[in-house]
Amino acid sequence: MKNIVSLLFIFLLIYSCNNPRLTNLTGLVYGTTYNIQFYSNTNENLSKEIDSILNEIDNSMSTYKPNSIISKINKNQESKIDYHFKNVFNSSKKIYKETNGRFDPSIGLLVNYWGFGPEKFNIESGIKDDKLPYLLEKVGFDKFEIIDDNIKRPFDSYIDFNAIAKGYAVDQIGDFLIKQKIENYLIEIGGEIIASGLNINKNKPWIVAIDMPRFDGDRSIYSTLELKNTSLASSGTYRKFKIDSMGNRYAHIINPLSGYPSKTNILSVTVKAPSCIDADAYATALHTMTIEEIKDFFNNNSNISSLVIFENDNNELEELELNSFY
Repeated sequence: MKNIVSLLFIFLLIYSCNNPRLTNLTGLVYGTTYNIQFYSNTNENLSKEIDSILNEIDNSMSTYKPNSIISKINKNQESKIDYHFKNVFNSSKKIYKETNGRFDPSIGLLVNYWGFGPEKFNIESGIKDDKLPYLLEKVGFDKFEIIDDNIKRPFDSYIDFNAIAKGYAVDQIGDFLIKQKIENYLIEIGGEIIASGLNINKNKPWIVAIDMPRFDGDRSIYSTLELKNTSLASSGTYRKFKIDSMGNRYAHIINPLSGYPSKTNILSVTVKAPSCIDADAYATALHTMTIEEIKDFFNNNSNISSLVIFENDNNELEELELNSFY
């Protein structure tokens, strides 16, 4: 009998090890939602550790928190930068150079000016051209650098990492799970995603959906794709925009070169890249390019791929698939 019990215990132990438990964490963060799924052989859901990572990043780079590191810097107050800030700053520098300035976190003044940031300007009376030259003098990420643990920058300039911070947070949680010996997971924050391994319950890669561009506020699926050991980020002009008293629609993505909201027929850009921080930043930068410029960019960057949804001359939806996106 003792041998039977021992064999049964060993069988249950092996069965448990071969059938990892699925943990699903959901919540609110950074003004959006998150969904984290992972398979592990323990009963720990790691929610406290994950919340700690999310809070650290928020306290470092949230422009909506008055006492965050980035808010103090933007108010011309002395503030030592931390590990997270330095990582995102350096990644932003890299992508700023790779996109010839199309991705630029120093456009925070312009984002606020057009009413898309935490410190909103009123655009109901129309465009204020008189202020743009002054604001543009403060813009240009090449004017910013890290010296020790401090930022050297133009006085009264404004840094905004909101176009890259969610992707960074996704990567940080993924790195944390890997350190916990967890290899099968899907992490999503506000539509920015990283997928590793498999959805074990289905024995298939993780499946995610791409939204249909819609101006009516409803949501529907444009397409789905399988993800395995890669990251995905989307950016669209069809949800967040302003309309002035003249009926002009202003997209929330600002062209750093002109200072104006992007006027484009591109509705949605989805990027696959090895890291989510890169995918997040590229998806934003591509909105400021023409279709031909986007094609040229991907001809020179074969390690990333994209799906671009745009309106053609007949106001019909058309897609551009680059570097084998599907």
